[in-house]
Amino acid sequence: MSTTLQTAQTIIGEPEVVEDARAVESSAAWLRLKSAATALQALQVKDGSIPEPADHPAARAHVGVIVASIAELAPLFPHDSAYLAALPGDFARWADSGFREPDFLDSLVEFQPQQHRVDGIRHLVVFPMYTQNGSANRHVEALIVEAIWPEFIAELEAGNYGNTAFVSLRLVDFTPGYDSNSAVLFPETVAVREVPPFTWGAIFQDREAARYRRVVAAAAEITKLHLPDEAAALLADQDLAEKTFVMWDIIHDRTHMRGDLPFDPFMIKQRMPFFLYSLEELRCDLTAFRESVRIERALEARKAAGDVLTELEEQTCRHGRLVQYAVIFDRIFRFAITGSRVRNYDGLGGQLLFAWLHQQRVLEWRDVELSFDWDRVADSVVELGDAIDQLYWESIDRPKTAHWLKAYELVASVVTPHPASVWAEGLPAEVLAGPPRGYTDLVMDDEFPLSMFFEALHQKMKSVIASTTGIRATED
Repeated sequence: MSTTLQTAQTIIGEPEVVEDARAVESSAAWLRLKSAATALQALQVKDGSIPEPADHPAARAHVGVIVASIAELAPLFPHDSAYLAALPGDFARWADSGFREPDFLDSLVEFQPQQHRVDGIRHLVVFPMYTQNGSANRHVEALIVEAIWPEFIAELEAGNYGNTAFVSLRLVDFTPGYDSNSAVLFPETVAVREVPPFTWGAIFQDREAARYRRVVAAAAEITKLHLPDEAAALLADQDLAEKTFVMWDIIHDRTHMRGDLPFDPFMIKQRMPFFLYSLEELRCDLTAFRESVRIERALEARKAAGDVLTELEEQTCRHGRLVQYAVIFDRIFRFAITGSRVRNYDGLGGQLLFAWLHQQRVLEWRDVELSFDWDRVADSVVELGDAIDQLYWESIDRPKTAHWLKAYELVASVVTPHPASVWAEGLPAEVLAGPPRGYTDLVMDDEFPLSMFFEALHQKMKSVIASTTGIRATED
């Protein structure tokens, strides 16, 4: 907290630095850095090394431009001085090694954006890294990013939704690894010699919001869905959508390690059926949904009792309603039909939510029109979240494979499995008696195919979804 306050005071005291940082993406130094990093990527192989000795002179020249540009830009980012001072050493060590697999541990441990959660503050980020949902190559990427930290979020985080590692960002400019579907910046993607304790994780809410607005607007038109006024406002206002996604993500992110968990919900470094990941991601989203309902209803009850809410409380109440629309529409319109059908756990989560709401008769597809019974939607979504929470609570007393079977039972009770599924028919006795690997091996890549509704929607939406690759907030 003290670091954040100090940073805020520094910014207030030096408006010329703020002004210069606002224009950094058009500066000659940044353009040189971006160009050199992009050229360097063409020389790197997947693990980030540059194996061809003939390429080393060019690589050294590109690194020289990158390091010089960082030095020129560093005064614009005083809050990141230790990190930017460490970067040249990591680049020098990489070059001196003959451009073997890069190791940027020293600079990574100095980069601590979670200590500077001030709305509008910017960071220059340069690392050899892969980009989740983007590029699997651990190439040198460079970004200019900007914090999104409205006051009502700061109050939520300081209260019941503490999440000191959560960083909310806006993409300002970037190298090709982020000209993709990637909307996160995670320290675990950086090339390092050993894994340090991770103290932060960042999500680009501007990209999430822009993607949401484009996809949901198209899907609503295709399905003839009449949007409530506030849901329509979310599609019309990028700033409103960004703040809504910040509220959703800060609650989602902290949920991964909270609740009645089956020890570690992700079972790190263990193979498990992809539908377990579906349930975990959906559990976190539905927790964000449930908490947003609780926040909205508590504040609305106070208003009904005659209390006058503060401006921040009014913002929190409104965004609590908006998070509910965002979770539902992003899950059913984008998640369900985005990506391949190979173990698409986010896709399955979207299918599960849609089918649950339809079977509860709070979502209707009739006369080629989609509609919701909005008076019943919130409670129905919370019921699905409760069902997943109950599964988790019971799992603590079960063997791992028994938990897997119960999880499958829950999903298959809502979403129809593939007709050829061995899991749906019942796993053979020798598999049930064997190691967990046998269970996982028999899960089909597309264990839960798209319904006829989603097959048709996908055909109409695939060009829209494809158009969101590399989307910037300024495009809509």
